[in-house]
Amino acid sequence: MIKILFICYGNICRSPMAEFIMKDMIKKQGLENEFHIQSAATSTEEIWGGRGNPIYSPARAELTKRGIPFDSNKRAVQATKADYDKYDYLICMESMNVRDLMRIIGFDKEHKVKKLLDFAGSGGDIADPWYSGDFTATYEDITKGCLAIIEQFKEGKLCR
Repeated sequence: MIKILFICYGNICRSPMAEFIMKDMIKKQGLENEFHIQSAATSTEEIWGGRGNPIYSPARAELTKRGIPFDSNKRAVQATKADYDKYDYLICMESMNVRDLMRIIGFDKEHKVKKLLDFAGSGGDIADPWYSGDFTATYEDITKGCLAIIEQFKEGKLCR
C-alpha cells in the first residue's frame, strides 16, 4: 500500500481537495486497497485550541460541483515529524510548503517530499485559491497531478 500525505499551508483548501480528489479517483479505478490518502497543513493557522477548521466552503463547493465526495467532518491538522516515517510520499502543493515542511521534518533522506505537479512533469506550484479565488484552476491542477500519480503507479514507478 502506498501512503500519501498531501500538504498545503492551512489544510482547508488545496490539500483536502487533493485528498478527496485522489480518493475518488482511486475508488473509481478499484485501487482503494493500493493507497492510503490523508492531508495536513504546515501551519497551525487554521487550528484553534487543538481543533482544526473544516474544509473552506468554496473548496467544498468546488468538490460538490464536480461530484467529488468528501468527509464533512474533515478538520485541519498539522503535519508532524512522525509523518515522515508514516508516509511514503509527502506531497506539497507549492515550494513554500516544501520549505515549511522541511522545518517540521528536518532532513528528507529518503526523498519522500515532492510537489504535486512534479508527478505531472511540470514541477510548478498550485496556486492557493484562498488568495486567488480561482478554485476551478486549483481543482484542475490538482486533478492533473493526481492523475499523474495514478499513471506512475500503474507503470510501477511509485515506490513503497
